[in-house]
Amino acid sequence: MIEHEIREAARVVSSGGIILYPTDTIWGIGCGATDSGPVDKVYHIKQRNDSKSMLVLVSSEDMLSDYLRTIPEQALEMLRSAERPTTVIYPGATGLASNLLAGDGSIGIRITTDKFCRRLIDTLGSPLVSTSANISGKPPPSSFREIDPVILEAVDYVVNWRQEEISETKPSRILKIGPGGKVRILRP
Repeated sequence: MIEHEIREAARVVSSGGIILYPTDTIWGIGCGATDSGPVDKVYHIKQRNDSKSMLVLVSSEDMLSDYLRTIPEQALEMLRSAERPTTVIYPGATGLASNLLAGDGSIGIRITTDKFCRRLIDTLGSPLVSTSANISGKPPPSSFREIDPVILEAVDYVVNWRQEEISETKPSRILKIGPGGKVRILRP
């Protein structure tokens, strides 16, 4: 079943569509991260101002390095020792949709540990946008059944994987790499 869901999700994303899918944190709305058209659709679905950047999932350190000018070694060390999903906001993004980037050119990227997400990203061969499956300003859903019907109807494909899970899920920890490689914790 997971193979079918990966194929279907990849087909939709590859054609510029929007998916609703489980991640290593909470349910997410996603699309390809290199084309601004689908990213605009995600902003519209979330009713979110496009000045609020969204994060990107990659499947490995190698893929991470494809979309950043430099990766401070300190950031890699922190990621390798992280005990829970960690998103890092890096300066100097490259090759990603411009409407994903913050005004200063930075981008939040997480190397996902989730089996479904990794396999989907590897099938696509490129990063995936990941933003919580909620309307902007409302709390993120803690399970699939809490997702607003407006979101369910707005996406092009709802992944049929892990929908029955009821667990305490939390958004990722967020770190930001600042000038000189200084790391700040934005969300513990």
